[in-house]
Amino acid sequence: RLFKDLITKIFKHSNENQPWLNYYSKEDRNIKVTNKTIYDYLVECVGEDKDLIALNYFGTRMSFNELYDKIDSAAKAFRSIGVKEGDIVTICLPNTPEALISFYAVNKIGAVADMIHPLSAGNEIKYYLKESKSRVLVLVDFAYEKVVDHLGDTLVHKTIMVSPKDSMPKGLAVGYSLTRGLKIKKPRFDSDFISWNSFLFKGLTYGKTHKSSMRSEDLAVILHSGGTTGKPKGIMISNYNFNAECQQAGLVLPTIKPKEKIMTILPNFHGFGLCVSMHAPLCLRMEVILIPEFDAKRFHRTIQKYRPNALVGVPTLWEAMLSNKRFEDVDLSDLRYMVSGGDSMTLSMEEKINNFLHTHGTNINITKGYGMTECVAAASFTFEGTNEPGSIGIPMVGSTIKICKVDTTEELPIGEEGEICINSPSVMMGYFNNEEETNKVIKIHADGKRWLHTGDLGYISVDGIIYFTQRLKRMIVSSGFNVYPAQIEQVIEMHPDVSKCCVVGIPHPYKMHVPKAFIMLKNDVKESAKIRKEIKDLCKENLATYSIPKDFEFRDSLPKTLLNKIDFKKLEQEEENKFLNQKK
Repeated sequence: RLFKDLITKIFKHSNENQPWLNYYSKEDRNIKVTNKTIYDYLVECVGEDKDLIALNYFGTRMSFNELYDKIDSAAKAFRSIGVKEGDIVTICLPNTPEALISFYAVNKIGAVADMIHPLSAGNEIKYYLKESKSRVLVLVDFAYEKVVDHLGDTLVHKTIMVSPKDSMPKGLAVGYSLTRGLKIKKPRFDSDFISWNSFLFKGLTYGKTHKSSMRSEDLAVILHSGGTTGKPKGIMISNYNFNAECQQAGLVLPTIKPKEKIMTILPNFHGFGLCVSMHAPLCLRMEVILIPEFDAKRFHRTIQKYRPNALVGVPTLWEAMLSNKRFEDVDLSDLRYMVSGGDSMTLSMEEKINNFLHTHGTNINITKGYGMTECVAAASFTFEGTNEPGSIGIPMVGSTIKICKVDTTEELPIGEEGEICINSPSVMMGYFNNEEETNKVIKIHADGKRWLHTGDLGYISVDGIIYFTQRLKRMIVSSGFNVYPAQIEQVIEMHPDVSKCCVVGIPHPYKMHVPKAFIMLKNDVKESAKIRKEIKDLCKENLATYSIPKDFEFRDSLPKTLLNKIDFKKLEQEEENKFLNQKK
């Protein structure tokens, strides 16, 4: 007890005494975030190395020069269809070159990029479009059918259609057209719908555009998350926030060199994907290998073909590597960084991955990041000297993390568990048009600074290393995507025959966890195939694909706590026990 008190007095961290600073050089500690816009910062970082390869898409390689030309054409094209500074352009694309070209072009003209998931349900996409008042939509063709009937309820007047084959090599593009392409319903191109190539042509004939007056502190990107409540929210990210995360990521990957390759599987509508896996590597003059769709069965071939130097992913990805027997002979000797985020890893999983790496030609250990979309991506990171098993590393350069007593701004001593709170230049401006929810997660502490309350529990060790312990908020992480039970329950309870619903995460051998719905019907209603189908259809219409429950179980009653609330933890435990018994 005396020893613990002594340690607490010596190491109780504050803004003046942050033990993790010992891991950074004096130069790194004095990080100064650029005052450039996102696009201008990319141009500054690349400098004269414009002939280097920027993007690789199914073997089609694009230099920075070529990327700039396409960004310029797209920027002019956006101007030609009436996009002005401050306007919001919605981008709904997988990881294709067109997604990044659109993102940077929107930023170049001083507009705002609203990034949304192409697997979102039609009603979800309509909600995002109405919330943002977006008048221009860049849409992947396979999402057209579920979106087209909703556009009349929005302000969208121009939809730019993109196909994943638009930037593929010719042979592959033909193959795509004759297989998956034949199944996709497409619009008739007219004044409302325009193809990507026709859109770029508008830019070629538009003439010059004036430089935007967008500032570093201005809104640049809207990302989407359920926050701590599960209700969809737009997360406002400024140029400053986004570039700060980029600069921080560059400092924790110190040995990366220009021309090296990163395989980008994480999606562009996720902060970890868009900033850490795309913008930051491009600013480091790396070659970004864009993977629009993850294929677990062919992943070994993809690694063998491209031989990346860096790989960023979620635990689901590493599980796919471990379970794929065809990885046995894959040489990973070119891999120098493997970064995991999006979900926590068990100690046993971490050990398995590190053993896997060491037996496949590389002596690296997996590094881990921790954060949330509300601070773009990572707020802490493990690297040499801080990569303790089970930890989430130390705060990124320029960031501070402290542990507070739950539901307060009271800082707890070193070693005590509480809510993880983040102060960082990457912390969001706030939730779009939602000051009330913003004030619930961003609080001004006694030091006068803005602190992001994460809804996660953890503690800090005496040497400044942070450990995540559990979530305060009800949230399921499935294949790296955040799934919010409250949102699913709300949709299912829209059905007139449903009395009550409880959604929990259940173990899954590949996706880690998936949602399962427990449903109580009204007194005079019996379970039937018809009701089951109607509930599934409701979910398909209103939820993203990854949020649709894997299973629906009907019960006469649901367990209750002593406070007469549904005991979702008991349901979780039941499912956990089932999973363990099946494994036996």
